[in-house]
Amino acid sequence: MNFSGADQVQTPFTPIDGKIVLARRDRFLGAIGARPLVMGILNVTPDSFSDGGRFNGLDAALAQARRMAREGADLIDVGAESTRPGHSPVAEQDELARLEPLLAPLAVAVDLPFSVDTYKANVARRAIAWGASVVNDVWGFQRDPDMARVVAETGAAAVVMHNRDDKDERLDIRADMRRFFERTLKLADAAGVPRARLVLDPGVGFGKTKEQNLAALADVGDLGRDFGLPVLVGVSRKSIFGLLLGAEVDARLIGTLAANVACAARGAQVFRVHDVAEHVAAFKVFDAIARA
Repeated sequence: MNFSGADQVQTPFTPIDGKIVLARRDRFLGAIGARPLVMGILNVTPDSFSDGGRFNGLDAALAQARRMAREGADLIDVGAESTRPGHSPVAEQDELARLEPLLAPLAVAVDLPFSVDTYKANVARRAIAWGASVVNDVWGFQRDPDMARVVAETGAAAVVMHNRDDKDERLDIRADMRRFFERTLKLADAAGVPRARLVLDPGVGFGKTKEQNLAALADVGDLGRDFGLPVLVGVSRKSIFGLLLGAEVDARLIGTLAANVACAARGAQVFRVHDVAEHVAAFKVFDAIARA
């Protein structure tokens, strides 16, 4: 893993050794397909829709990361900018200021791969220097023109998500996702990002109607097969369960579990969730039945 520029990062914490970060990346990539993998969500934002403001301080973030590790998370996704519908964009320096005091000590304290939830290339580069093994880009390399190059140069893995600025109910969302990912993979190929380091995310809740979100979830198996890549599903506590069940944010666990198990049955391999223990248990049962 190339940590070029890491010596310019000013942080009071000693970043974790790059060989460990690389080994964690390979641990994550190597486990894909063996069983459903759980990505725990750790938002260090004031305005995330479900847990904004709860884990902004180092003590709270460390406690939550350790809890998710104990509960069986396979990796932890750290986000410093909310991407919920109607969110207020965060300046790069503000996003870095939220990550800088947290990510390095988290990576040192918790023996799991960490991903950084950002679409800004410079934030991704700095986060990798602080210990992130994976970049989770909600714009699939298509918002910041330097993102694919940063992923290639640093050796990080990447989750690339389908996204749209606006909803269009007339759109064939399956076809749109394939056009989007074809562009993403061209950018990855041009930058030198190996396909083996990429994971697709259909982007449930991003620029889609309720019907399109359901269609995207139903499509996860075909999407992965069409591109020959693993698929991550991120539906945890999202508004689709409010629309389907009339459930408020804190009452959406059952809907989230049902959707994720259904997607696992269709072939999705990685699941981004708030409720780690419940998903680890559900997938243990699912996997036992699938292997019986």
